Amino acid sequence: MPKPSYNGTTYRMEAKALILKGYVHKYGANVDTDVIIPARYLYTSEPAELAPHCMEDIDPSFQLRVKPGDIIVATTNFGCGSSREHAPIAIKAVGISCVIAQSFARIFYRNSMNMGLPILESDEAVAGTEKGDELEVDLTTGQIKNLTRGLTFQAKPYPPFVLELIEAGGLVEYTKRRLQAQKAKS
Repeated sequence: MPKPSYNGTTYRMEAKALILKGYVHKYGANVDTDVIIPARYLYTSEPAELAPHCMEDIDPSFQLRVKPGDIIVATTNFGCGSSREHAPIAIKAVGISCVIAQSFARIFYRNSMNMGLPILESDEAVAGTEKGDELEVDLTTGQIKNLTRGLTFQAKPYPPFVLELIEAGGLVEYTKRRLQAQKAKS
């Protein structure tokens, strides 16, 4: 059964496997939070206000090409720079379903988990993927299929707790659900 996120992106659930499918927007190394969402837009943390400015300083035509479910692929140190959660909020709000990179800045990694943005590390997937390729990502197994090129790659799968966090939409929503469940038991 399809499960919509807060931004309208639909994720397809298959037998407890979270499957994401989209087209690639590819970037190089050291994509920092200042180009993911420029500082001039940090007066808000509202997803709908951040989304139109996502990636505009590194890729001015990104907004014209991006579609819900698309995937960002980058090389090393994605999300370096300022420790703002606005970056994963903007990425998620514009409709990107996940980010795949060779490596992530640690603070971006943590902020992405907190915001419910799936991110995967895979050297092979980055090397075997080009801009415009269509990918299918199974977050449960960590399998990344390049449907355009007929290639399959493996990233480290998420543990069940992290999958629950992502499915809930991030740490705040996950915590709300847990508290509601505890309250219902009382």
